[in-house]
Amino acid sequence: MRKESSYWVAIVHRLSGIALAIYLPVHFWALSRALEGEAALESFLAWTDDALVKAGEWGIVIALAAHLAGGLRVLALEFLPWTGWQKTLAAGAAALTVAVGLAFALAL
Repeated sequence: MRKESSYWVAIVHRLSGIALAIYLPVHFWALSRALEGEAALESFLAWTDDALVKAGEWGIVIALAAHLAGGLRVLALEFLPWTGWQKTLAAGAAALTVAVGLAFALAL
């Protein structure tokens, strides 16, 4: 098993991308509730008050932050000359992910 931090950052980036790809159709379905009328939207919004749904919201925000940070890292790898600070950038991406997740969790 690889121990390089960049390997794990790449794995997290891919897994967060898969999570977002799974979430997107569910998000569109949720938005369609508003098109079906006020009652359908209200019943959906009542369901979103569930603690498990709130945890899922937190998880998707974490996935979004991780995917954003990982994508910025990939862009940096593509367009910037690299030296030994690649691990620092990977740690910064992880810190950004945790910070966004904590900010969202505290705002709930």
